[in-house]
Amino acid sequence: MIPVATLYYFLCYAWNRLPEPAVLQASEATPFHRPLGMLAQVLLHGTRRLLRAGLPRTFQPQEAELTSLRGRIELAPSLGRGLLERGRAICTFDELSPDSPLHRLLAHTLGSLANAAELPLALRRELSQTRQRFPASVTAGTSVPPTAETFRELRRQRPSSQEAFLLHVCELVWQIALPEPTARGRSRFADFRRDEALMGRLFEQFTRNFFRREQRRYRVYAETIAWQADGQADDLALLPTMLTDTTLEAPDRKIILDTKYYAAALRPRYDRQRLIAPHLYQLYAYLQNQRPAPGQALEGILLYPAATQDVDVRYTLGGHPVRVVTLNLHQPWSGIAADLLRLVE
Repeated sequence: MIPVATLYYFLCYAWNRLPEPAVLQASEATPFHRPLGMLAQVLLHGTRRLLRAGLPRTFQPQEAELTSLRGRIELAPSLGRGLLERGRAICTFDELSPDSPLHRLLAHTLGSLANAAELPLALRRELSQTRQRFPASVTAGTSVPPTAETFRELRRQRPSSQEAFLLHVCELVWQIALPEPTARGRSRFADFRRDEALMGRLFEQFTRNFFRREQRRYRVYAETIAWQADGQADDLALLPTMLTDTTLEAPDRKIILDTKYYAAALRPRYDRQRLIAPHLYQLYAYLQNQRPAPGQALEGILLYPAATQDVDVRYTLGGHPVRVVTLNLHQPWSGIAADLLRLVE
């Protein structure tokens, strides 16, 4: 599994946020042996900074019984309760308030982590103290766990870079939270490094965003490739979508880079180790359906994390160079970054 120290870089690039020295220094002073401790420290650092700057205020809908008119009068409930005869009315209006869905989510997540038995007591106290710095209107009513729709709605609000990063941290915390049947209100937290599907998505995002930030030669994007096929329109619509994990494109070179987060790049078959066939077939299909620009060399890379063994093999398939290679995620970050950049030199 990825070391926790490396996992911080991994998540920062996956979520499009550069690593911060303050978090790195905190993790060096108090090394964590589980991802949950690292997530808690990252959330603690980001929330404290948000609180120091002052919680952004946004217009939130309010409803109140008032003696003076404000906003819109709700006639039906006002008449039904006989308020108008007494010079009162129920009004709905927008008011600037720090009580926003994101701030409630942060407070709720801090509270959940403060009850996590897996975390050191000193860290849990810091989480609880930071939660208490939120206004009472934010911390009230945060007993219902957020759902997938909660996070979708918050993303639609286009949060700032810092807030988006904290949103990702909160989402991951709740994804790995499992109800604790023996302790009311508490959760236990799974080690998400064991979730191959989740780590596969993060590995793809990490790799693509790393190349976007750390080199300038290539344009980096996820590309939809059109099938080089003829047929009836209805029949062609049945073809599966070909979407690359990462395409790196320069005037003279185009690289289709596919990431696969698997325990091994080779599998035993008939008493021999072989490459994983569907992965190679997929990359081959991408290359065969490409139409590179004149003078542009096309090649493919299959990238795996190194787990049981290192692999680095090269072929020419269908006239295009193809490389299958593993990336050692157990080395210091400087080595990981250097190895990634060497892939596209």
